[in-house]
Amino acid sequence: MPENADRGPANSNPALGLGDPAPDFDLPASLGRRVSRDQFKGRPFVLYLYPKADTTGCTREACDFEQALSTLGGAAGKAGIPVVGLSRDPMKAIDAFAAKHKLGFPLASDLDGTVVEAYGAWVEKSMYGRAYMGIDRSTFLIDGDGRIARVWRKVKVPGHAVEVMQAAASLSPSPA
Repeated sequence: MPENADRGPANSNPALGLGDPAPDFDLPASLGRRVSRDQFKGRPFVLYLYPKADTTGCTREACDFEQALSTLGGAAGKAGIPVVGLSRDPMKAIDAFAAKHKLGFPLASDLDGTVVEAYGAWVEKSMYGRAYMGIDRSTFLIDGDGRIARVWRKVKVPGHAVEVMQAAASLSPSPA
């Protein structure tokens, strides 16, 4: 889970777990969009938190989700399971990242870290003996009732997007 800058809240909520209400959010996103938990009311969605746009691991993860959305069209894609990526990057960096890699799903900006903190993904990390605060690469599958259905922490990127989308396909949308 390496990467990110020294900024933002110092405490995280690692206690967020299965069955808990997903923390609320309403944030600017790529392509001039906004994303919020409320817009997905009644249907499941995937929220993944990544450390920094256009870095090697984050690029692979985003491209893997994009590919999983199209190749799993018979599963999660046709079931209408939306994916939202979230980082603390400014919108300019997020828009450039989304355009460069032709990402169709929204990437949201949580510049002040409030949402990252609420999902318990702002953690102390260490690289080359230096401690710093950064985003723990995490993914949340949120059910149609707005509750946490599955959590992946300390994500290893290879194969992750396919695993998440297969789990998402097993959730059926709640009636609106």
